[in-house]
Amino acid sequence: MKKLISFLIICLFAPVFLFAQGSKVSDNLSMPSKILKMDRKYAIYLPADYDASGRSYPVLYLLHGSGDDQSGWVQFGEVKLIADKAIAEGKCTAMIIVMPDGNTGQRGYFNSPKGDWNYEDFFFQEFMPYIEKNYRVRAEKRYRAISGLSMGGGGTFMYALHHPELFSSACPLSASCGPISIEEASARWDKQYPGISKDNLTKYYSRHSVLELIKSMPDDQKKAVRWYIDCGDDDFLFEGNSLVHIALRKKEIPHEFRIRDGAHNWTYWRESLPTVLDFVSQSFHQF
Repeated sequence: MKKLISFLIICLFAPVFLFAQGSKVSDNLSMPSKILKMDRKYAIYLPADYDASGRSYPVLYLLHGSGDDQSGWVQFGEVKLIADKAIAEGKCTAMIIVMPDGNTGQRGYFNSPKGDWNYEDFFFQEFMPYIEKNYRVRAEKRYRAISGLSMGGGGTFMYALHHPELFSSACPLSASCGPISIEEASARWDKQYPGISKDNLTKYYSRHSVLELIKSMPDDQKKAVRWYIDCGDDDFLFEGNSLVHIALRKKEIPHEFRIRDGAHNWTYWRESLPTVLDFVSQSFHQF
């Protein structure tokens, strides 16, 4: 009887053990960038069967917040533990998760209005092609998703709004949504980018305000990306995320909007990640 019970326990937990032991996370990898004129670090999660399967996988680009680097989601977000568990329990599909460094040189995921630091160009012209060349990534829109927290939530909004042809789903968490008015943009960016002209500031605002991008979205792009937006009720970025939700509703853009109990911290984002993995997997699957 004891042997039977032991056998049943092994059978029950074997999938969890397999995924927990077999997946890999590397958080100090790097690649050269001609655009940024430096090497750029990144972290990557490879699912348990990556080495043995020979198959290609969907990919989630997962962006960190201000003050962290590519290791943030690994060290504080526990991405390996959470992804292993979700995959083993069948709550998300096996995927590659890529976490770039947006904290070296200049902080953030956008191009500078002065043209002297073009991180967004680097991401799309160098980083994504590098990942798709060096890892078995399914390089079609349907199998590509993006998510991120705080500053990385702002990057998630920008990248999916700028390139809806590239991402099947986008999940901004506690996102920095950019200035909510041109006056706020002027007060912020005049200090950040001394000497920026009023004309350049206006153009930069139009391209880097989530609210402005939503207002100007063409009708044929309203359903191009599946949106999942999540922000805590005690988060200092609550207002911006709520205004984005209202703008999306007014524009009749389908999206999921969640307000949960919580603040702007890793406890909240660790609880968000399983839902993100489930949500992006729905785009990866065939129904």
